[in-house]
Amino acid sequence: MHLQTLKLASFKNYDTAEIHFSEKINCFVGRNGAGKTNLLDAIYYLSFCKSYFNANDQQNIRHEDEFFTVHGYYQRPGMETDQVSCIQKRRHKKVFQWNKKTYDRLADHIGKIPLVMISPYDRDLINDGSELRRKFIDGVIAQFNPVYLDALLKYNKALSQRNALLKQFAEQRKFDRSLLLLWEEQMHQPAATIHQYRKEFLNDFQGIFQQYYTLVSGGNESVGIQYDSDLNEQGFSHLLDKKLERDRMARFTTVGVHKDDLIFLMNDFPVKRFGSQGQQKSFVIAIRLAQYDFTQKKMGYKPILLLDDIFDKLDDQRVKQLIKLVGEDYFGQVFLTDTQQYRVDQLFEESEIDHRIFEIDSGKIVTETKV
Repeated sequence: MHLQTLKLASFKNYDTAEIHFSEKINCFVGRNGAGKTNLLDAIYYLSFCKSYFNANDQQNIRHEDEFFTVHGYYQRPGMETDQVSCIQKRRHKKVFQWNKKTYDRLADHIGKIPLVMISPYDRDLINDGSELRRKFIDGVIAQFNPVYLDALLKYNKALSQRNALLKQFAEQRKFDRSLLLLWEEQMHQPAATIHQYRKEFLNDFQGIFQQYYTLVSGGNESVGIQYDSDLNEQGFSHLLDKKLERDRMARFTTVGVHKDDLIFLMNDFPVKRFGSQGQQKSFVIAIRLAQYDFTQKKMGYKPILLLDDIFDKLDDQRVKQLIKLVGEDYFGQVFLTDTQQYRVDQLFEESEIDHRIFEIDSGKIVTETKV
């Protein structure tokens, strides 16, 4: 599957735009703030029904306009073109469509257009809190496993209700264990499902991740990911019973799979504390490349790959390794941004792979080069 055409209206700094892409590599070149990354974000929207950068959809509407639209036209071998659309009006619910048919649940779209994005913000996976790492593992598994995604939705809904009750009990100075149990019963099976699939994923992922770390870094360090979960040692119901008094005092659920974390290790030590900046960069790039490889094997075809301004954040050795992978046609359709034309030219010096280069300035396509 590849993206043939992208159409935008009032999206971020774009008034309107219509861009036709290569099936292989597409490069957006321009100064910082020109709108290169906004194009990647529009493509990301069409896979995940949301922005990679901004959780508030309405803030992605251009200036004082009343709505934005993002339309993508995708081609699969031997099949008709599929149109995917996102429409967001101010003060209205977001509308997402497949071939002009509106989804009842956005979750039903996840996994139809597999995509992996590598961004400078990926270092936050190491340095930020556990929520970001849970989002990473959830995002990978949900793309190919609808059972997992459904369990997440059910668990989070019941969790929200249990938390609301804990807060209400504290405010009204009363307590009814039976009401809590109603929601806990709805959390039990989804929690077990989430925990099991996360364990299975990490078992399969470890070897692929180590291979890519070695490839990107050229180093001999041993890397791994440890799954830290309350459910590793005891069952969910017993856990909630044990921590009930703490939950009542905190006014929210303090244990469960929503508190899971991933511990990133290098030579058995936390990479956050003991990894150099270069090692941390290699670590997160390897995670994303392993995610790409893993998703490809699960889906049976190559995901779309987005590379956002990563060459500017890497040393020459790591840049060469990535350029080699991209230039050798290892990936499917690739979209990348860079501020430097010469680095983009380097990609194709020894490769005849099909590509297009778009020069971006102030939310407009200034020039387009087809090769």
